[in-house]
Amino acid sequence: MSGQAGQTGPGGQAWPCSPQEIASLFLFEKLSPEQLGWLCREGQVERFEAGPVYTEGDPATCFYVMIEGTVVLSRRVGGDDVEVSRTSQRGVYAGAMQAYLGDRVPQTYNNSMRVTEPTRFFVLPAQSFADIMREWFPMAAHLLEGLFFGSKKTQRAIGQRERLLALGSLSAGLTHELNNPAAAAVRATATLRERVGKMRHKLAHISQGQYSREAITDLIEIQERTVERVAKATALSPLEASDREDELADWLDDHGIPEGWRIAPTFVQAGLDTDWLEHVAATVAEDILPAAIGWLNYTVETELLMDEIDDSTARISHLVDAAKQYSQLDRAPHRVVDVHELLDSTLLMLSGKIGPRVRVVKAYDRSVPDVPAYPAELNQVWTNLIDNAVSAIGSTGRDGTLTVRTAREGDRLLVEFRDTGPGVPADIRSRIFDPFFTTKPVGEGTGLGLDISWRIVVNKHHGSLEVESAPGDTRFRVLLPLTVPQQETSTAAETAEEPT
Repeated sequence: MSGQAGQTGPGGQAWPCSPQEIASLFLFEKLSPEQLGWLCREGQVERFEAGPVYTEGDPATCFYVMIEGTVVLSRRVGGDDVEVSRTSQRGVYAGAMQAYLGDRVPQTYNNSMRVTEPTRFFVLPAQSFADIMREWFPMAAHLLEGLFFGSKKTQRAIGQRERLLALGSLSAGLTHELNNPAAAAVRATATLRERVGKMRHKLAHISQGQYSREAITDLIEIQERTVERVAKATALSPLEASDREDELADWLDDHGIPEGWRIAPTFVQAGLDTDWLEHVAATVAEDILPAAIGWLNYTVETELLMDEIDDSTARISHLVDAAKQYSQLDRAPHRVVDVHELLDSTLLMLSGKIGPRVRVVKAYDRSVPDVPAYPAELNQVWTNLIDNAVSAIGSTGRDGTLTVRTAREGDRLLVEFRDTGPGVPADIRSRIFDPFFTTKPVGEGTGLGLDISWRIVVNKHHGSLEVESAPGDTRFRVLLPLTVPQQETSTAAETAEEPT
């Protein structure tokens, strides 16, 4: 190992290194005199005035152990530096703490460090720290390496399971949503085939009857106008529909039309009324009227069935489009997006899981601008937060409300998920973003949903993810920058390092 004494950090002033003083730090109190002497030769004591010591994302060149003073560690979140630790405890350490892993992980500072008063550190070059870890504590180094990489592998494996569970839930919900319009289309098609058969039979009956060319022309003209009325029909209230059915049934009975009670609801659905029937009666001869009404009934039924098939297939197409929007198939991984499209597609995909007991309120501010994002990953965040909200509401055994709100807050876009569940207890609120922490029963949650969401929002999008909670009012707030940060921060470091 080559000595590097004499090198100082930015702003640091070299001080004499005393083996006795170094030995008083708890990290080194069990070392031999030879080892303490080696430390003083390889490293040195440096004094820093109030201000920065190193910056997050820079190459991690030194390992720092505080001798006296006050140190503050912070992480960059969006465009802000968020303080994660402040201490005056002698012997705390920070800096190139993973140097012993070598080039298997990016060797950059995972946080920023500054001092608030003149502070002295024992500073050891990163390579020297790596050397003593491997040579003096080989078993400890192997254990730490195993813990580090084992934890990463476990998180990746369980993270993959979390995504597969979400995919399974979404697939079940999508299948349920697709089945309803598909079944409706199948039913309507079968009924339509029956009605068309009856229309052919009725047409044959008319053609064999003693109907003049003019009468048949009148029937065809009435049919065309009826089709136009069906296309323009508007829905009535249940009370209005019931009253109109009674009126039509009475009119049909008065004019000798058999089974008027069965025909009336179909005519009402098509937007026909007694004025229209009077027009029909005035157009055709009295002896033709029953056949004309029967012919129009089949016409109306076929039009309504075709409308039902059209609505069902449009619904299926809409669901497929939502699935493509959710999965972001054939889309660039990073692009400028309308966050409302992402929210709508996720809510639609999860509608089966949300169920009828959760009322969804969309409080969107449509004036907010599009944002640069990884849309497929944001959809994963929305999925996790909506799933948690629905589970929280379900735990109460009562109906509840999920409110999804968007707004602009300064130079960031807010997406807020508010639920009326029991709330997050204060004693665990600081732990809910920790990996593997879950309040769900065994087998129902991996404890990685919020951890993954935090990484996507904070590390990948340089935003923030916060929670505010009280019984009946829990809000998860996602804040995303409206522009791409000028300096992309490193996403390799997945957890903040704090002085130990």
